[in-house]
Amino acid sequence: MEKYKTVGVCSPEIHFEVEDGIVKHVAFISGCPGNTLGIASLIKGLDVHEAIAKLKGIDCRGRGTSCPDQLAKALEAYISK
Repeated sequence: MEKYKTVGVCSPEIHFEVEDGIVKHVAFISGCPGNTLGIASLIKGLDVHEAIAKLKGIDCRGRGTSCPDQLAKALEAYISK
C-alpha cells in the first residue's frame, strides 16, 4: 500500500495500490466522503496512465488543485519511482 501526503485539499493523505499498472485500491483519509469514495470507485480497475489523464488538473474552488488532482500527482509520483 502506497501513501501520499496531499497539499491544498481537505484530505491530508491518500492510500492506494497499483498492481501491474492497474489501480486496485484508493482510500482518501478524511475529506468529503461522497466525493472521495466516488473518485476511488470510478478509477478502480483503470490503467494508471489513464487514471492520471482523467484526474490531472481538476481544480476545486480556485485552489489550483483538488482531491482528484492530488490523486493524479500521487500516481505520477508512484510511476516515476
